[in-house]
Amino acid sequence: MAELNVPPRRPRDDRGWDGPHTPRPDGYRDLDAGPYGGPHAGPGYAAYPAAAGPQGGQWVGPEGFAPAGYAPTPNPGLPNLDDDDEPRTGRRRALVALGGAAVVAGGAALAMSSQVRGIFGGGPEAGDATGTVATDGTAARPSGQQPSTVRTYTEQNESYMGSRAGAALKRNSPSTGRVFASPAAAAAATRVTVKTVLAKDPIRHLASRATFGATPKVLADIKRLGIDDWLREQLEPEKIAPTKAELKLAELPSLKLSPTQLRDQREQLNERGVDPARETVDATIARQIWSDRQLFEVMVDFWNDFLHVAADFDGGENYRNAFDRDVIRKHALGSYPEMLVAANKHPALLLYLNQTDSRKDAVNENLARENLELYSVGVDGGYTEKDVRQAALLQTGRGVADGKYKFFPERHYLGKVKILGFSHANNSADAAAADKVIDQYITYIALHPSTAGYVARNLATRFVSDTPPKSLVDRLAKAYTTNRGQIRPVLATLFRSSEFWAAVGQKVRRPMEYLVATYRTLGVGPEASAGFQGDDRRTPFAQGLRQIQDKLRELGQYPMGKPTPDGYADVYLAWTSAGTMVDGWNEAGTLIAGGRQQFTYMKPEKLVARPPATAGAYLDALALRLVHQKLSAREKALVLDVAGVSASTKVDATFNGAIAAVARTILASPQHHLR
Repeated sequence: MAELNVPPRRPRDDRGWDGPHTPRPDGYRDLDAGPYGGPHAGPGYAAYPAAAGPQGGQWVGPEGFAPAGYAPTPNPGLPNLDDDDEPRTGRRRALVALGGAAVVAGGAALAMSSQVRGIFGGGPEAGDATGTVATDGTAARPSGQQPSTVRTYTEQNESYMGSRAGAALKRNSPSTGRVFASPAAAAAATRVTVKTVLAKDPIRHLASRATFGATPKVLADIKRLGIDDWLREQLEPEKIAPTKAELKLAELPSLKLSPTQLRDQREQLNERGVDPARETVDATIARQIWSDRQLFEVMVDFWNDFLHVAADFDGGENYRNAFDRDVIRKHALGSYPEMLVAANKHPALLLYLNQTDSRKDAVNENLARENLELYSVGVDGGYTEKDVRQAALLQTGRGVADGKYKFFPERHYLGKVKILGFSHANNSADAAAADKVIDQYITYIALHPSTAGYVARNLATRFVSDTPPKSLVDRLAKAYTTNRGQIRPVLATLFRSSEFWAAVGQKVRRPMEYLVATYRTLGVGPEASAGFQGDDRRTPFAQGLRQIQDKLRELGQYPMGKPTPDGYADVYLAWTSAGTMVDGWNEAGTLIAGGRQQFTYMKPEKLVARPPATAGAYLDALALRLVHQKLSAREKALVLDVAGVSASTKVDATFNGAIAAVARTILASPQHHLR
């Protein structure tokens, strides 16, 4: 069935993405030296040759170069390719010098005509970018066309769910529901009617969805506090004390350094084997495994996929940790509009999507497009190619200098814009005023009704089902709109909805979640095993986290890992791989055996405090300890067969020598794979 799960090829897949997938060898170079702060030199920057033929340039749009001889229809109010005074060399894919015109290759690019450049040079006098003439170079993307009409599916998750297997999953999902006064009331009143191997226990269900994996402590805390108070506590993570592992994050030396400090200390950090971007990932993994602020960490992971900036990008070593701290974590349970505004003024996003290369006479559309398609309204949100182009013009001027965000008014397009109903004269040459207009636009799209629906659908997909019911999506979207993008009220509505409590067994853990849940349920500790000998450069804790990250890379998913801006898919069909599953099981076997000595382990024969004397009863107790419910009779028989015993066989604490194999088999069960 694997071939059914491959998403159809979409036109955008051929558009290319104007950004590197891996760091350059000179990863610590000064990122402020660029086409606006000094020329780029060194490997990785190749200039495109000048095109032969008549002067006037060749248009570059979302699908690449336009056919020879193409030129947009002239319009005095719109930017056109024309002469440029001097060619420029840009970052990553360079600026293209074709027929004397400067064009940014990659995401759709524009260049201003000499007439419009003259206007800019004269001061605050502005143009008008709201005309109706198509200005990109492909017939497939005319000015008024909605981007989703050139796609087979609306967005990434749906591209997988559009298969026949996806249709089958949809039939097993709750179709509708209602909202209750409290999460506990919703849990008590909701019946689980879909077929699932998971226990229909609301406490176990909540622990599986609102954390990175249930543990005896989490289950005990929910029972002690009650569902409502436990959720209330989780929604106030600042009041939850850091765990021992979180305190040990001080052993990762780059975490507290600013981008400027990281740049200035790059040689010392290199000598110590410190990679700041990878340490950001290490710290995230540690928090997922050991933090008591579990719902907060789940939401950090959600936003890292939704508002995605890869760790391994050219600049991640200096800026990704600051983006994690100052954008994602700062706003994860707060205001999404504020998060999106902060992201659009952060060097990490500006560099990742080439906004630092975008200026009034050479406009790069990458960030403008992803702000609409991925970070706000979604590809079906109602915007057109013309909206993308006008947004790209409006957002010019934003850049990075000396490791910090800076607005450059001389690079900013002045002129009327209209984007998805947002309109502004945009005619002020004052830097603060022009920058404020962009913030107003970002806030506008973050509060757009389509954004409310898009965020709601993604949250429902994360917490409820690969095919979330429309009733829940609409309810969450209303909560988002009513509360002006505040996330806590949206989550409160989600947990008060019957659709959440009815969706037991409707989510499958992705590879990272499976491995993190395995560490959690086995009670792996952050301290080193007795006698472990590390090296002189990094502590055992830091070494162990790096080994976990390397294993997650092998499995194909790790925090901030996807190189492209769309983040990881959050549906089961995107991750169906026998090889990945077996690799995860092997890692579970390694942990049961205490194989990563940088950490401490509970011996498998100690997982159950008082092991019963017969194999069947012992297996029941071990299943309750590891997957928090008993196995079915059929599953129980299969596991006993692995041990070579019957249910009535007398066994000792080691399961007659088979305890590791039995525990590993339980962790390979559907009960551990389901979220």
